[in-house]
Amino acid sequence: MGKQPLAKKAEIVDKVRSLLQASQMVLVIDYKGLTVAEMDQLRAELRKSDSVCMVVKNTLMRRAIADQKAWAGIIPFLAGPTAFILIRGDISAALKAYQDFAKQTKKTEFRGAGIEGLSLTLEQAKAIAELPPKEVLMAQVAGSLKSVATGLAVGLNAVPTQVARGIHEIPASLGRAIRAIADKEAA
Repeated sequence: MGKQPLAKKAEIVDKVRSLLQASQMVLVIDYKGLTVAEMDQLRAELRKSDSVCMVVKNTLMRRAIADQKAWAGIIPFLAGPTAFILIRGDISAALKAYQDFAKQTKKTEFRGAGIEGLSLTLEQAKAIAELPPKEVLMAQVAGSLKSVATGLAVGLNAVPTQVARGIHEIPASLGRAIRAIADKEAA
């Protein structure tokens, strides 16, 4: 890329910032050797999972993430020819689309990923992609909390019931004991 006017660079930085704010994860890849047609193919596949692939100068990306701690994890990967996959939708679908593309072309290399200020390897990104969606996790936690509360309520309800049974049993036991003593003295 040649020299760009300062206003154009500021516009690019603003666009990247707005895309980052809507993203859940960023994959950093080396696109060296990819043709325009191959990049278009990758972009088309990523669009299906509500993701964007863009080539941005590393210095402009540094400016875009300078005040955003959530993306500090990608800083170590900003060197050489870099493309960024900004995942807004389904992380696992986007990661699978990229992996399938990488296997097919054998020209791109995964450098790393960033999420919530962390740097991730490919294996770590895959592990996150395999997690169920946030809504499902929240439902699972709520279900667990409900079962704990239900168990506690049943347990607390059982205590007075057992005390009442014990109190009811005392006179009956006392009556049997007195009858046994009386029968013993009578004999």
